[in-house]
Amino acid sequence: MSPNAKLIYTTRMAVRWGDMDAYGHVNNTVYFRYFEQTRVEWAERMGSRVSPEEPVGPVIINASCTFLAPVNYPATVVIKMYAGDPGRSSVMTWYELFVEGDERVYAEGAAKTVWMDTRTGKSAPIPDVVRALFDTPAA
Repeated sequence: MSPNAKLIYTTRMAVRWGDMDAYGHVNNTVYFRYFEQTRVEWAERMGSRVSPEEPVGPVIINASCTFLAPVNYPATVVIKMYAGDPGRSSVMTWYELFVEGDERVYAEGAAKTVWMDTRTGKSAPIPDVVRALFDTPAA
């Protein structure tokens, strides 16, 4: 995570029985869904509509996750989302995933988000309404 990363959003999600795999812990792919849901909640809570009908929308161009400890059902995960300084069309985001009631980090993630013109498929400047969200205090 970048030293200039700013905490911009925190959320909680219940671990569902179906999130687990054959080994009895949350499947690795589900962590990316937790991070995705966190990004969408943050954007929508701040008033930026996430919809294919919007002329400009965010897409992920890369994502990563380091799994530090297994998460098991039942649990509630706490995801903290951080962001770096936005560029012209992109921003780097980072995630820390905890289990409620436990201080240790269970997973760390990152994703680079680029705003795209949905008609042309090319990068577009981050909309002013979205850019302003990075100056909003963390929730």
